[in-house]
Amino acid sequence: MDKTTMLTPSDLAQLSAKGITQEQVMEQLECFRKGFPYLKLHAAAAVPDDILALTPESQEQYVQKWNDYKAEGHRVTKFVPASGAASRMFKDLFAFLESGREVPESETEKTFFGNLRKFAFYDALNDACILLYGMGAEALVEEQRCHDVAEALLGDEGLGYGSLPKGLLQFHAYVDSARTPVEEHLTEAALYASSQGEADVHFTVSSEHRELFEELLERVVPEYEQEYKVTYHVSLSEQLPSTDTVAANEDGTPFRTAEGELLFRPGGHGALIRNLDALDTDVVFIKNIDNVVPDSLKADTVLWKQVLAGVLVSVQEQTFRYLHLLESGNYSHADLEEMIRFVRHTLHTDMPGLKHMEDTELSVWLRSRLNRPIRVCGMVRNVGEPGGGPFLAYNPDGSVSLQILESSQIDPANEEAQAMFRKGTHFNPVDLVCAVKDKDGKPFSLPDYVDPATGFISHKSKDGRPLLALELPGLWNGAMSNWSTIMVEVPLSTFNPVKTVNDLLRPQHQA
Repeated sequence: MDKTTMLTPSDLAQLSAKGITQEQVMEQLECFRKGFPYLKLHAAAAVPDDILALTPESQEQYVQKWNDYKAEGHRVTKFVPASGAASRMFKDLFAFLESGREVPESETEKTFFGNLRKFAFYDALNDACILLYGMGAEALVEEQRCHDVAEALLGDEGLGYGSLPKGLLQFHAYVDSARTPVEEHLTEAALYASSQGEADVHFTVSSEHRELFEELLERVVPEYEQEYKVTYHVSLSEQLPSTDTVAANEDGTPFRTAEGELLFRPGGHGALIRNLDALDTDVVFIKNIDNVVPDSLKADTVLWKQVLAGVLVSVQEQTFRYLHLLESGNYSHADLEEMIRFVRHTLHTDMPGLKHMEDTELSVWLRSRLNRPIRVCGMVRNVGEPGGGPFLAYNPDGSVSLQILESSQIDPANEEAQAMFRKGTHFNPVDLVCAVKDKDGKPFSLPDYVDPATGFISHKSKDGRPLLALELPGLWNGAMSNWSTIMVEVPLSTFNPVKTVNDLLRPQHQA
């Protein structure tokens, strides 16, 4: 350890308070110096070889399979990362406020101020404008006081939307109410993720907003229990301080604040693998907080979530059958060949040299490949939206398996890899159903299946000083690299994210 990375007694006390070891910090600083390797691609995943395209008949069969599974009393949880701030939704409105202009000039600004009444939060915004300025939102726009309207929406004296998480904003208007994404996820849980009248929903939240989530849930849960005839078990968790990562200067040495302390930053959504690991459940649905639609458009979402879950439990059933057979020792070479075909064609994993292995060696390899968490990922055809792409990629052990990769994980100087990326036909909109227990009902230790080499480094700043930030392997990327993965094509109608406030004007959010 050189002098530039020496940790002081004060640093060690800081680490202890966060639950981070000195060794972890040194490993993270080493990542800044070495960087992360780009992943080696085998091919872009495509229909029908790598991504399942299901017929209406098979869809029905999988829905039935899922309903049968739930009837057996298995525990199901809906897991929703909900700590993300809504500030990026209002980037253009913040810029409008900073400009000092009162009259909208850009198309984005004109669209927002010209359609105020179409937003689900209009009534709340109108009330805030009356309280603050003595007149309604549309009247203020007519008097060219758009700055005041934006301030009433974003500022803390108004609705405070500029500093709230997306989950607490009013997204959808109904006849006599407006719903937040949190409420839409409660509804979804009742429609496809409830089991025997019980619905488990888990939101990951930031500590600063936890109380606001609790207040909303306390108010609305009884209403949804009555409406959908289910009992909700809603839990919240926060990203663990021990998953924060140390920041570095551009030369790889620790970045220190003006007070001389080490600077730690949240490790990205990959840190949530710890939150996921803490759940006591059999099956988990994972979906982003902002990918919700009004009730009138939920049919496709409900259908396809059940289809994905049916695929999951079908694959798990077969996997457990093979594992029990391997454990018994009462298998033939033909049985092993059948398992290899299952691993290759259903789990889309292959390993060079399998044909040269003896049966005993084959059985050990098969057991290691089959005995791991399973995820089924919904894949949407590319339409220009950002998202991780599905690829067959090489793993450190030489095997090839299905992975969800971001563009940052692919070498920009490797033309062959870039061509594969451009040929990708699908992306993952964070639509996963996961099985997290083994054949004996014991929970897998999910952090054991993370590929630590799949993190990445980003350029940030603090108080005007540049720094390097370390992102942990993403929750549905590197954090699940060593899971068994199946991909299923789902319709675009199941993907309706809200990245900007004007996205709420799209037909999918106005029905």
